[in-house]
Amino acid sequence: MLIQVLGTGCAKCNELEKLVKEVVAEKGVDAVVEKVTDLQQIAMLGVFTTPGLVIDGVVKAAGGMPSKKDLAAWVS
Repeated sequence: MLIQVLGTGCAKCNELEKLVKEVVAEKGVDAVVEKVTDLQQIAMLGVFTTPGLVIDGVVKAAGGMPSKKDLAAWVS
């Protein structure tokens, strides 16, 4: 599973990356967590407000923080 955290380094973007890594560790999921900071690449993924979250090529969140519960469901 490829999980991409999209953001330029803002506080919420960093918080999302930390939360994603926490959920992946708790669930024991085999996943690669990648931080994407390039605005052109973020836009090519279809996200125009950060933070954003893409799991295996599917945009799951944009412009806000998903809940830990939602993240856990998405990575299961």
